[in-house]
Amino acid sequence: MPKPDRYQNRIELLQGTLDLLILQTLCWGAQHGYAISNSIRSGSGDLLQVETGSLYPALHRLEKRGWIQSEWRLTENSQRAKYYSLTIAGRAQLIAERDRWDQFSKAMEGMLNRGAEGDPA
Repeated sequence: MPKPDRYQNRIELLQGTLDLLILQTLCWGAQHGYAISNSIRSGSGDLLQVETGSLYPALHRLEKRGWIQSEWRLTENSQRAKYYSLTIAGRAQLIAERDRWDQFSKAMEGMLNRGAEGDPA
């Protein structure tokens, strides 16, 4: 009997969308990496799952660009964890990324609905 594929219902993230998802998640407050990953998974109805191999390099990249900052704190379970939060530049970047996503989404919607509306190619 074939083993079920744990990635069967997963949706591949488009390049650049992970940064937007992280910035949006941190907009709601400082979080450690595991919480960011859980927030993305639960907020997407389990369709978007970010592996640690993608998440932590992205967090490092965003911190290097000055869009997020980090500090060590204790979790609710008294474990030491690195918490990430948005900087002022990160909030501005989130607004810019959201605008770009809206434009992309509208462009895709226009293309996908073009035939349904009977527009000529």
